[in-house]
Amino acid sequence: MSSSEPRGRMLFSALIALILTVLPLPRWLDVVRPAFLVLTVLYWSIAAPRAGGIGLGWFSGLLLDVFQGPVLGQHAMALSLVTYVTSREHQKIRSKPAFQQALIVFAVLIVYEVVVFAIDGWTGHPLTSPLRWIHTITGALIWPLAAAILGHRNGRRS
Repeated sequence: MSSSEPRGRMLFSALIALILTVLPLPRWLDVVRPAFLVLTVLYWSIAAPRAGGIGLGWFSGLLLDVFQGPVLGQHAMALSLVTYVTSREHQKIRSKPAFQQALIVFAVLIVYEVVVFAIDGWTGHPLTSPLRWIHTITGALIWPLAAAILGHRNGRRS
């Protein structure tokens, strides 16, 4: 695999995930939609931390802010933080079975949502509905499938 191929796959998968994240859906389906962009960035920060890393997290978060964030930089900051943690611990996470990886991803998604929730509160845009936490559960549930799809060409087990 050439050195530009992983970056191209990362950017393409992040673009598809961004589209899936901002695609308009009915309210009942939008509540359970996993954070596809966050899951994709987490996958790449675990599978190829040097190729994407914090830069991919920041840029993807900034694009998400442009499309749906009330505060520019909110998702960029949260995604950069969780990308840093997963990039730093990528070898430990990668060595775990899929179920344990899903639990780790669940915890990381909670941290991501806490940061976004805190920024929302500090800026006067609080969303206090308990429904805002559902996507952390659905994200953890689809993690094994998402990792298998993203790692398919690499021949990775994820």
